Amino acid sequence: MAEGGAESETAGADLVLQGVTKRFASFLAVDDLDLEVPSGSFFALLGPSGCGKTTTLRMVAGLEEPTSGTILLGGEDISHLKPYRRPVNTVFQSYALFPHMTIFENVAFGLRRTGVKDVKAQVGEMLELVELAEYAARKPTQLSGGQQQRVALARALINRPKVLLLDEPLGALDLKLRRQMQIELKRIQTEVGITFVHVTHDQEEAMTMADTVAVMNGGLIEQMGAPMDLYEHPRTTFVANFLGQSNLIRGTVTGREGKEVDVDVEGTRLRAPAAGGQDSVGEVWLGIRPEKVFLAAAGTEDGARSNVLGGGVISDVSFIGVSTQYLARMPWGQELMVFEQNTGARQNFRVGDTVDLHWTPDHTFLLDASQDARAGVEREDAT
Repeated sequence: MAEGGAESETAGADLVLQGVTKRFASFLAVDDLDLEVPSGSFFALLGPSGCGKTTTLRMVAGLEEPTSGTILLGGEDISHLKPYRRPVNTVFQSYALFPHMTIFENVAFGLRRTGVKDVKAQVGEMLELVELAEYAARKPTQLSGGQQQRVALARALINRPKVLLLDEPLGALDLKLRRQMQIELKRIQTEVGITFVHVTHDQEEAMTMADTVAVMNGGLIEQMGAPMDLYEHPRTTFVANFLGQSNLIRGTVTGREGKEVDVDVEGTRLRAPAAGGQDSVGEVWLGIRPEKVFLAAAGTEDGARSNVLGGGVISDVSFIGVSTQYLARMPWGQELMVFEQNTGARQNFRVGDTVDLHWTPDHTFLLDASQDARAGVEREDAT
């Protein structure tokens, strides 16, 4: 982009929230939040409905005022600035396009408001960015939902905000369009270099696009980091369950050997990495993701280098195309999930088959047993 390089040097200033709290009467929506969004990053606030993520976004946009705390953008305190005085733009789920205007005029609207006379080159460049140049003369109703969302994005970017806020921007799209737009949004963010802050309840959406994800729950950040790190090394049961699915099995740490700890689960010795602060002797939740487990007919495969739980009985089989999802009822009554890719390389099982569950010790994580093992599980109902 012709002007993107010069502008992007000033467009990615850090967004910093210091001790930000928001109360609505007796309801505490955001609780003493500290947050720093790196310059030029794609940052996601992820969590269920009511967790405080949208309220946080609205405070950055100036649509809500913090009860206490400070919001800094590029070192400037913007906590009490009017929305139109902030170098911030927002893209909403509803698009909010002007139906009587052409696509060109919708995108040009922000420039014209600031007194820019010759908007043709800049609007053309922005429509090229969102791959809609040939639709400039059309009205919004003549475009698909995904195209309308890209128009809204172009309109929000045309004034080169320091931060672009995205409030559930893909929520109105069907699944196929949503996945296409995830790729498009990431491409556009990479090209313009502007800091994107994306609010969503969809964990796949956040993990697909964001460099950094902050998982929110009850007005607090449970954990923040790169998507892969959050998924592979959750620190709370909420994060373990909200990001994908997890098997959480109660166990007891009985000792340590080198870089691994021993965990007793119903009389079976399992191993886990000695990391995460949950490796002292005592009760733990032992966690393993369903796709990290493979099944074998009882007693048929050597488990010398694996964690093995025996005596499982297949209680449910669901074929979903790329994988088959099994439930295995263990001798103590708990059902564990196993997702196996349908490569044809491994045996298929039926309800009633007796199986052993195998997985690599390195894929095991340990969590504090005082936490609720069901935290984060009901995310679909919650949203």
